[in-house]
Amino acid sequence: MLIVMAALLVVSAIVAAGIGPTRIGPGEIARIVWHHLGGHAGLNSVHDTIIWDFRVPRVLLALLVGAALAVAGALMQALFHNPMADPYIVGVSSGAAFGAVLVAALGLNLAIGGFALGPLSAFVGGLAITFLVYALSRRSGRVPIGVLLLTGIAIGGLMQAVTSFLLLRQSSADLRTIMSWLMGSLAQSGWPDVLALLPYLAVGLLLVAALQRDLNVLAMGDETAHHLGVNTERSKFLLLLVASLLAAAAVAVSGIIAFVGLIIPHLMRLIVGPNHRVLLPACLLSGGLLLVWSDVIARTLIPGGELPIGIVTSVLGSPFFLYLLNRKEAAAQ
Repeated sequence: MLIVMAALLVVSAIVAAGIGPTRIGPGEIARIVWHHLGGHAGLNSVHDTIIWDFRVPRVLLALLVGAALAVAGALMQALFHNPMADPYIVGVSSGAAFGAVLVAALGLNLAIGGFALGPLSAFVGGLAITFLVYALSRRSGRVPIGVLLLTGIAIGGLMQAVTSFLLLRQSSADLRTIMSWLMGSLAQSGWPDVLALLPYLAVGLLLVAALQRDLNVLAMGDETAHHLGVNTERSKFLLLLVASLLAAAAVAVSGIIAFVGLIIPHLMRLIVGPNHRVLLPACLLSGGLLLVWSDVIARTLIPGGELPIGIVTSVLGSPFFLYLLNRKEAAAQ
C-alpha cells in the first residue's frame, strides 16, 4: 500500500507540474528536473523557467505542507484519543495568524536570514501560543487532556478576537493580502519556502519515528501505558511539541489550510489500521497527495484567477467532518 501511494504521489507531482496556462508534458518535465538535479545549467527555454522556477517548487511545497499537516493531525488525534482532533486544536493557527497580522499591522517588511518577517512571526506565534496553552493546562505536574483542549479553545478564541481587531485597522489593499494568506495560499511560493519548511519537517519526522512505540502504547490509555513503562507526561509533551512544530512551520509558508489534518489521518486509519508504524507514513504520503491536487484545483478552477487553497480543502473537508460527526453519533446510539 505504501509503495503504491509513493508511486502515485510521484506521478501526481509530475502531472501537476505540467498543468497550467502553458501545458507541458510529463516527459519534458522529467527531462528538465533531471537536468537541474544533475547540476547542469538551465536549458535557456521558457518551459525550463516555468517548470523549475515556478511550478516545481510550488508542487513540492504543496506536498511538504500536506505531509506536515497530515502527520500533525495523526499525532493530535493520538494525543486526544479523538478522530475529530486536528493540528490547530491547541491554538497553533490562531497564534500564527496573530503573529503574521501583527507584523503587517506594524508595517514591518524586514527579512531575517533571507526570510521575510511575516512567515517567521507566524511560526513563532503558533509555537508560542501552544506553549502558553500547555503551561496554563498543567495541574500538579500533569496535563489533563480535557483541560488542554478547553484551554486551547479559550486562548484560541482570545487570539482570534485580537487578530480581528488588528484586521479592522488595515487598509483595503493590505486587508486583501492578509485575508488571502489567512485562507491559505501557495500563489507566491518558491524555492526559499521549500527550503524553509524542509528542515522542520525533517526534524519532526525524526522525532515521530522515535515516538512510534509510545504512540501505539498510549492508544491503550494512560494507565496501561504507565504500567508498560511509558513516561506518559513526557510523551504527551513531545507529541504536542512535534505536532505544533509541524503545523506552525506549514502555516508559516502557506497560511491556514483547514481539514487536511482531520481528513487524512481518519481516512488512513480506516484503510491501513491504527498501527502508527504504518499509519504515519500513510498520512505523510496521502497528505501530500491531497494538497498537490487541491492546489491544482485552486489554480485552474477559475480561468485567469486563483482560489485560496484553504477554500478547496474546506469544501472537501466539511462534508467529511459532517460524516464523522454523524458516524460518531450513530455509534454512540
